[in-house]
Amino acid sequence: MASKMRIGMKRQLKSQLKQLWLPMLLAGGLGLFLVLGGHRLLSWQSIALHYGALSAAAEANLLFAAATFFGIYIIAVAFSLPVALPLTLTGGALFGWAAVGLVLFGATTGAGVVFIAARTAFADLARERAGPFLSRLEAGFSRNAFSYLLALRLMPAAPFWVVNIVPALSRMSLGSFILATFIGIAPGTTVAVSVGRGFDHILGAGKVPDLQVLGSPAVLGPLAALGLLALLPVAWRRIWVALRKDTSS
Repeated sequence: MASKMRIGMKRQLKSQLKQLWLPMLLAGGLGLFLVLGGHRLLSWQSIALHYGALSAAAEANLLFAAATFFGIYIIAVAFSLPVALPLTLTGGALFGWAAVGLVLFGATTGAGVVFIAARTAFADLARERAGPFLSRLEAGFSRNAFSYLLALRLMPAAPFWVVNIVPALSRMSLGSFILATFIGIAPGTTVAVSVGRGFDHILGAGKVPDLQVLGSPAVLGPLAALGLLALLPVAWRRIWVALRKDTSS
């Protein structure tokens, strides 16, 4: 009897490890990044200090530099590292408009990794610690997954990593998640890269750029408007349901 119990416990432990290894890897990566001071390495002071060397390396081997940037961006998003904005702006300064494609595909790939991880064993843990805010997001995704995610990507009302996890708790498919993420982050990415292109001379002079422009109404206003447009199908569906109820009654 005891032998059967031990075998059952071992099987259960192996099953749990198979489900948990990816979420544990992502959480461990974030912890290691913070412990090793990676956030300081990717601070604007550090970027400005080493920008000359980065620019020279990109000019010497553009393809390798772009591939390295792409890989770093995937890792940053997959591990939910708080460095997406400086990476995007720096990419704009180094690669110009080509950074739009690198960031879009890199961020979407990294977000897909988090989505898959959350859909395995991380979902139960996320539900336990969700709280009312996360619960409301989950309810919205279950009803209108694509439009809801698209609106949240266009309007960054919630942290990027949260919006990577919550759809996995709903019935949203991976394909819809990838498409809504790619489309939703495209306008903001284009704006950030455009701003980053103007940072080339500032960083080249070893100075820290002013980021206040990213919080201006001229930038946030159009993104908010696009987010509201993405919610129009949701609003129309509710109106249509209400009209049908009134007609039937």
